[in-house]
Amino acid sequence: MKSIHAAAATLIFSLAAASLAQAQSGPSPQEQMACRSDAGKFCAEHIGKPPQMNACLKANKANLSEACRKVVESRGG
Repeated sequence: MKSIHAAAATLIFSLAAASLAQAQSGPSPQEQMACRSDAGKFCAEHIGKPPQMNACLKANKANLSEACRKVVESRGG
C-alpha cells in the first residue's frame, strides 16, 4: 500500500514539475508570430532578451494587438 502512495506522489510531483517547466518555457512559434509586430513596435531594444521582452510586453499590454495581448495574458501578464 505504501508503494502505491509513493508512486502516486511521484506522479503528482512529476506532473507539477512538467507544468512548471512548460509555464517557464519560451514562447511557441505561434506566440512569437502573434507578438512579432508589437515586439518590434514597442520593445525593439529588448529583442533577444526574453525576460526584458516579457516585461516590456506586459508594460505595454494596453497597446498590444488583440492576438499578442492574449499571449501575454496566457503567460501571466
